[in-house]
Parts: sequence; structure tokens; C-alpha cells
Amino acid sequence: MIVDWTERSGEPMELILVMTTLPDRAGAMLLAEKLVDGRLAACVNVLAGCTSVYRWQGGTETVEEVPVLIKTTAACYTQVEQTVKAMHPYELPELIVVEIKQGLPAYLQWITLEVQGATQGMLPIESD
Repeated sequence: MIVDWTERSGEPMELILVMTTLPDRAGAMLLAEKLVDGRLAACVNVLAGCTSVYRWQGGTETVEEVPVLIKTTAACYTQVEQTVKAMHPYELPELIVVEIKQGLPAYLQWITLEVQGATQGMLPIESD
């Protein structure tokens, strides 16, 4: 059985993975808690630190950062982006969105149910 979560309008809910980095674990944890508590994300993974090497304003930078993976819906992206930008210390924070095209159906349903508004306007549609 395939279960697809759609809005009452009949449009499919697009699930996305938003990637960002923060300069420290404390900031990453604050962001994760704000997004989950605000129901803007079902789950936020705060990963182990990494070394990032990138070009910025004409020079090469090497810094330690903490990668963050945010599971949410496309409908919540604007609010997620605003929250990240408001809480992020960088002038230009990394924000990359990857569409989730496939995954464990029960997990994908869970994401949909956990984000803001998911229980208001969502109906399961089952098919074989």
C-alpha cells in the first residue's frame, strides 16, 4: 500500500531537506530546538563538527562548522529560512534545499504530521 499525504486542496505535500552550517554546536542546538518546538521541522540533525574551506570576499577561509539537517515541508521553507537568518551569525548563511522524492513511507508521513499545520488540512490517501 502506498500512502501519500496531500493537502485538502488535493496538492501533494512536498517534503524537503534543508542543509545549513553554524559556527558552533550551541548555536546549532538552539536553532534545532527553535525549529522543532515551533513545528517548522519534524526533526533536525545536528552533526559532528567539520572543517569547511571556501572562498569569501576574495580570500580562502578555513573554519570549523557544525552541519545541520532540517526535515520539513516546502510550505514551511520560508519560515525556516527566516528563522535561520535571524539566528545565524554569518552575513551569508548556507541554506540549501533538497527535495525528498522517496523514503520510508511511514517516516515521510511522520514529517508531514509533525510540521506546522500538518494536522490542520492533511488527509491520508491510500492506494495499492
